[in-house]
Amino acid sequence: MPSYLKIDHLDKSFSRGGQTTEVLKDINLDIEQGEYISIIGHSGCGKSTLLNLIAGLTPVSFGAVLLENKEVNAPGPDRAVVFQNHSLLPWLTVYENVKLAVDKVFSGKKSKAERHDWIMQNLDLVQMGHAVDKRPSEISGGMKQRVGIARALAMEPKILLLDEPFGALDALTRAHLQDSIMDIHARLKNTMIMITHDVDEAVLLSDRIVMMTNGPSATIGEVLSVNLPRPRKRLELVSDSRYISCREAVLRFLYERHRFVEAA
Repeated sequence: MPSYLKIDHLDKSFSRGGQTTEVLKDINLDIEQGEYISIIGHSGCGKSTLLNLIAGLTPVSFGAVLLENKEVNAPGPDRAVVFQNHSLLPWLTVYENVKLAVDKVFSGKKSKAERHDWIMQNLDLVQMGHAVDKRPSEISGGMKQRVGIARALAMEPKILLLDEPFGALDALTRAHLQDSIMDIHARLKNTMIMITHDVDEAVLLSDRIVMMTNGPSATIGEVLSVNLPRPRKRLELVSDSRYISCREAVLRFLYERHRFVEAA
């Protein structure tokens, strides 16, 4: 039985001014439906490039990305992306920002009333139903990111792609949003792939952590299974030997890779 999402011998190179740089080399990864995957590695290892390839925003140089055994070669509503920059349109309200995506995907499939209910359902899911008439300039950074997540979820994607979604937030807001993402993942059972630099975030949220080698020609160095029961509570995990072991494994990988670069 084929994997839900298969990354098959994927290479990615960029050419500029007659020079070609190989960013990713021979990436192979099978992801099952409902998994939460984190991709971690040092800056410049191609994490965001890999996410863009899965999203269909960047063409593959060699190999393939297969979703339900169909090749991904263009953007589509079955793969929604949440960026570190929330990318909300500043002249639209919270409601209108989500409505834009819903109308694009569900026009002709849902009635106006059904689309309204679906918008509110997704805003309520991220605890933003109270702010429907606010514009982005009137809400906090954490709230903007919640709206971005609601907009992505409202497209009903098969895969939710998160590109360092909490990287620009303060620690407390980040923790609240991590808890919200865990709750959404538990309720919807959707497939999520997240880019992060945060080791604790990766261990807290993930079923598996994909650790990238340094670029250029970065590839997957290790894949760590996080065998922690769900639901997960961060305060209880602090002293959990399994959590500590996973955290140490990721830190050791990243430290060894960094030391390798310094030695070179």
